[in-house]
Amino acid sequence: MVEIDNIITDKKIENYFERTKEAITIIKNGLPPEKSLLSDVASDFLVMIDCYFEDAKTFIDKGDYINAFASLNYAYGWIDAGARLGIFNVGDDDVRFTLAK
Repeated sequence: MVEIDNIITDKKIENYFERTKEAITIIKNGLPPEKSLLSDVASDFLVMIDCYFEDAKTFIDKGDYINAFASLNYAYGWIDAGARLGIFNVGDDDVRFTLAK
């Protein structure tokens, strides 16, 4: 019988929170130059990422791990989309980011 891991524990939510926080730091260090056409796109992506990340913190503070987990996953989806499209320069880091073609 296969054991199903369907509980969002303190450890799991803390891990996702830290991974997302680390990814945000990395992408903010890999922004396109201000004069680049991608600068405005990066800003739009960052607004979405920051909003979902802040929502996750609010949900965590309320003990709502389900919505916190969902918000962190939405934030990371935006992060990965930006990295995959080349909006954020994350180098060759295909461990934290989805870069495969």
